[in-house]
Amino acid sequence: MRQTALELLGLELSVAQLELFQRYYVALTARNKEINLTSIIEYEAVQIRHFLDSLTLASPRLRGDSPAKPFDLAGAALVDIGAGAGFPGIPLKILYPDLRLTLVESVGKKANFLTEVAVGLKLENVTVLTNRAEEVGQMAEHREKYALATGRAVSALAVLAEYCLPLVRVGGLFIAPKKGNLASEIEAAQKAIAVLGGELRPSPAFSLPTEAEGEERHLVVVEKVKLSPPEYPRRVGLPAKRPLRF
Repeated sequence: MRQTALELLGLELSVAQLELFQRYYVALTARNKEINLTSIIEYEAVQIRHFLDSLTLASPRLRGDSPAKPFDLAGAALVDIGAGAGFPGIPLKILYPDLRLTLVESVGKKANFLTEVAVGLKLENVTVLTNRAEEVGQMAEHREKYALATGRAVSALAVLAEYCLPLVRVGGLFIAPKKGNLASEIEAAQKAIAVLGGELRPSPAFSLPTEAEGEERHLVVVEKVKLSPPEYPRRVGLPAKRPLRF
């Protein structure tokens, strides 16, 4: 992984962590021949568009953290919804070994891959749930227990907010990595964010190395300021079918 890119995020990886990323890449490319985990498989592209992109969630600047109230991921509980091939959860776990990580992936073959990676890389405190996000959000052992909830390339922001915010404790964050012009998507999600107890906070646009000029990315950052109403998330399939909008 490019050291200059990591420096732009204010991050530094040890030799051992870089080795874990290499082993993760090998496991990903091997299993991708059998199940569809990702269409991005070339080495450099994976380093930038999967690994580095995942680590942007660890950047205080890109999260829009207040210097007076920085958000600390070390030792925190994180839930990754629709984890797929493990992004961003597993890269963040490699960066923060004491992170308590829950990966939610309803597709059995993908969930099995996540378990294989966690075991193969000897990552401790990793739980893989083969459930739908709506189910997990109503489980007492998971509801409002996480410092951070995220989901990458899962759904529109209004839907993802209903999946994620009920899992976040008050004072924690819901972060949605997104790219492109988000004005209309954010506007459409304002009701969902407010109803579910969240408050949108500003964060800067950025781009990754090698990306086309003008291809902007954002971390949509929502702070949980009050408890989510108990009726959310709604039953399986309903958030996507009837998003909370406007």
